[in-house]
Amino acid sequence: MTKLVYFAWVRERIGKAEEEVSLPADVVTVSDLLNHLKDLGEEYEAALQFPNAIRVAINMEHAEHDEPIAGAREIGLFPPMTGG
Repeated sequence: MTKLVYFAWVRERIGKAEEEVSLPADVVTVSDLLNHLKDLGEEYEAALQFPNAIRVAINMEHAEHDEPIAGAREIGLFPPMTGG
């Protein structure tokens, strides 16, 4: 099982702060994960409609979309950050 943690408007659109998931064997990269999640329902589709904008952290370290997720205990998904 992998813990997914959602932040900011990703959390608001999905409707939960976190969840434990069992991922299929063909979900091996961050990009695969985002595509898999979009298929779980309308709320996920709305939150992840622009997957390239989503930032990801694997075990609290920023990750690119082509990075593998094998062995991840926690994956955080969040929108781009702005501010000053």
